[in-house]
Amino acid sequence: MAEALSCFEEDFTCIICCEVFTDPVTLKCSHSLCEKCLQRFWTTQDVPRCPVCRKECSHDEPTKSLAFRALCETFKKRKPSAVSGDVCPEHKEELKLFCFKDQQPICLVCYTSKKHEKHKCSPVDEAAGNLKRDLKTQMNKLQETLDKLKKARESCVKQAELSKEHTSMDEVQIKKEFEKLHQFLRDEEEKHIRSLRKEKEIQDGKLKARMKELSKQISDLSERMAAVWKDMEEKNITFLQNYSDTLKKLKRPSVPHTTPEQEGYQHHHFQTMIFTTWARMQNLVEKSPVTLDPDTASSKLQVSEDRTSVEYKKKKIHVSDNPERLCVGVLASQGFSSGVHCWDVEVRNNNNWTLGVVGEMVDRKRLYKMDPKSRFWCFRYVDYEYKKGNKTISHINSNERPNVIRLQLDFEKGELRFIDPFRNRVLCTYTGGFPEKVFPYFCSGDVDKPLNVYVAKKRNL
Repeated sequence: MAEALSCFEEDFTCIICCEVFTDPVTLKCSHSLCEKCLQRFWTTQDVPRCPVCRKECSHDEPTKSLAFRALCETFKKRKPSAVSGDVCPEHKEELKLFCFKDQQPICLVCYTSKKHEKHKCSPVDEAAGNLKRDLKTQMNKLQETLDKLKKARESCVKQAELSKEHTSMDEVQIKKEFEKLHQFLRDEEEKHIRSLRKEKEIQDGKLKARMKELSKQISDLSERMAAVWKDMEEKNITFLQNYSDTLKKLKRPSVPHTTPEQEGYQHHHFQTMIFTTWARMQNLVEKSPVTLDPDTASSKLQVSEDRTSVEYKKKKIHVSDNPERLCVGVLASQGFSSGVHCWDVEVRNNNNWTLGVVGEMVDRKRLYKMDPKSRFWCFRYVDYEYKKGNKTISHINSNERPNVIRLQLDFEKGELRFIDPFRNRVLCTYTGGFPEKVFPYFCSGDVDKPLNVYVAKKRNL
């Protein structure tokens, strides 16, 4: 019966809403539609037309058919409804069990069939409860993972902001340092130009005085020569009577041996000026109080030529086993037994470093615990943890990793401080004094990420 009804369903379907006719009407062209569907369609047309054949309709269309309407209602009632989701589509029985192997609900007939023979099954409610608990457990783990991912993203955002801040600070510092050099050069330039102009004024004064004297001599000589020519034009008796006076007018003036053309222009000694300026400029740049001693570097540490940088290498470097060489790490060339000393070490993205000072008398061929008892006063960053010697420091936020570590040693006070200079905070402090001369100590375990030593100003926080 259901199959027979489905054959006629197309004949009872409205072309506009694609459903069985509701209040069907018929046009003169014999096409039927839902009354409301046809009226809505006509509101979109300038002239009423059939939606099927597009034939223009008259004002007395459409017409209703009560018999056709009743037939459509009957068809709707007899049309089979969709099978409920709680009923087995194969046996039309209620789904009461869940097959764990096939992972689908089944009916009792399915359970007794060969298809689900020896399959593990449970009642629907019990299976749903157990599976929901399992899913909840997995969801909790996923939530933990999600929280960690969010935390990692927040950390990246903070790192990006911090990197931007540090870059901005570095840029300001670069401009500040170069402005010192620019100002020094501007001052030197102005000083040399003033000196040059002063020399020129003196020289111009001398030339003007000489020109004035020469002009006076030229005028005097010209007047005397004119007088002599005039005397020569007198009568002979008069000429002879005045001859002795005329001879006096012929006295030659002294002509300077050195003229401006002979002296020439004395050019400024530019090379000397540049050299002396360069020499004075060197005094502006402070030399670091700490430089690395390559003779103390262990076999996996490479010290730069200027001795201000150390880099870790995977392969051992072929070096002589001299007495000064450490088993691990590298020392500075300078040791301290008095005074206050300060130096900066750029660590940036290095994930394995150790900084501090080491006693002069330690056995350099042995491995020691990083503590004052072994004459090691060190601050470390290992396995993403900050450590004071071998003890973890928990108060430093990993999201605020300092790019630069400042070491401030006060030998008389017996204090060594490790400082984040950008945030103006103390990271780690050793007190209690030093029994002997100490040397700055450096060690890196991160490949191709060097530690760089710079000048630091001696100031307290």
